[in-house]
Amino acid sequence: MFRGEIQIMIGIKIGKVIEILKENENNSELLINLQGKTFKAMNYNKLTGKVKMGDTLLLNTTAVDLNLGTGGYHFVISNLDSPLQDVTGEGHIMKLRYSPYQLKVFSAEEQESPYHELFNNFKTLDGMPIVIGSLHSMIFPFVKVLKSLNSTLKIAYIMTDGAALPIDFSNTVRELKDRGELVGTVTIGNAFGGDLECVNIYNGIIAAKEILKCDLAIVTMGPGIAGTGTKYGFSGIEQGHIIDATNDLGGTPIAIPRISFADSRPRHWGISHHTITVLSTICKSEATLGIPMYSDEAKTHHILQQIKESGIDRKHKCIFVDKAEIQGITKILEQFKPKMSTMGRKYENDKEFFIAAGVSGCLAVSVLSALQ
Repeated sequence: MFRGEIQIMIGIKIGKVIEILKENENNSELLINLQGKTFKAMNYNKLTGKVKMGDTLLLNTTAVDLNLGTGGYHFVISNLDSPLQDVTGEGHIMKLRYSPYQLKVFSAEEQESPYHELFNNFKTLDGMPIVIGSLHSMIFPFVKVLKSLNSTLKIAYIMTDGAALPIDFSNTVRELKDRGELVGTVTIGNAFGGDLECVNIYNGIIAAKEILKCDLAIVTMGPGIAGTGTKYGFSGIEQGHIIDATNDLGGTPIAIPRISFADSRPRHWGISHHTITVLSTICKSEATLGIPMYSDEAKTHHILQQIKESGIDRKHKCIFVDKAEIQGITKILEQFKPKMSTMGRKYENDKEFFIAAGVSGCLAVSVLSALQ
């Protein structure tokens, strides 16, 4: 765009570890001294090795430098006190290909995998529900409502590459796995770090059913959706393609509508323009979605008008959930409200958003019951 002028696209600085705030097998949250100031930094142990107090680190500071919503952390590029790492383990599929950060994974479908022929022999999902959200923050309320209604159901999580790429960045996924509420995870595309790696959404869904043996799967991107304020310029547009992929594989796609009355942007008021664009234009096949009938009549009326004007109800199967059922879902969510946030807003400030995700959990249980 600016010919003749080199645009530097990445900020790189050197800092020193002054505290290890949290650490587990996969990542370390650090406090860094950088040019006399302190910042948080994230180290992915499988990429750059473990760090210790006093280590000097090469850091990617881009998001914090730009004050972006994806900021808050610097990310470790290399430990300068222990810079050399050798590749170990199996796998030949590259993610983040042809970038300085390319890494190899052992994908579930590659030729050396014991599951290789499973993908070639796959026939159908037999109606299995695939719940498709546009925001990472939809996972927690969905899982909590579903598990409260039927604790025996096995849920897999499939993370796309629409936002954060390392699954280890998600505290939500870690907590749900630790509690046994997710049977396993799959990372697809350039996302990485799941229990299983797959090249695309089709094989990701197949892996969830055939390898993880789940009863249903939820698919969302990781934390950090990208949006531009234009009709098609948001990474959540992937929701439409995933709906079609689910139908191609013989599953039942359940789309979680993004609903909010706390967002100050008119395009996200009520049903977000993201959901309306995906359901009215992007996906070419039918999805099922749960529409909450909120106790606030004005809010419900606004949503019904949006559905009518967009024609969503003529293209998709809309299940309108009455106020009595909403009260039950709300009671479940109230138990976990300190754990929930979206776009920096807590449960109390954006209840409609979390209720809509919870409604999809209730809907998934109904779909599974009908299949039995």
